[in-house]
Amino acid sequence: QVQLVESGGGLVQAGGSLRLSCAASRIAFSDGYMAWYRQAPGNQREWVALITRGYDTNYAESVKGRFTISRDNTMNTVYLQMNSLNAEDTAVYYCFARYAGIDYWGQGTQVTVSS
Repeated sequence: QVQLVESGGGLVQAGGSLRLSCAASRIAFSDGYMAWYRQAPGNQREWVALITRGYDTNYAESVKGRFTISRDNTMNTVYLQMNSLNAEDTAVYYCFARYAGIDYWGQGTQVTVSS
């Protein structure tokens, strides 16, 4: 069974930075399309960033220029570097993978930005 395990969340002051990691197991990681989503209390889950197996990236407008998604295929890990965080970034962040037409989700990691 494919597993995605996020880490790196926590409490940070506005203007600060965090780096999230998502380690994948039991998946041909290099063939997968990886992304990060987030869900704030009372809101629907929203897409944040994606990275293809060809390393192409795309970002939601709300995080463009502040967040960077990357992947290390040797470590089966995808990262989300988050800079200039603000209170609106407070949410549970979820790792997502699409492999062989099947979608997989991690359990989520909480990011809280204090103003």
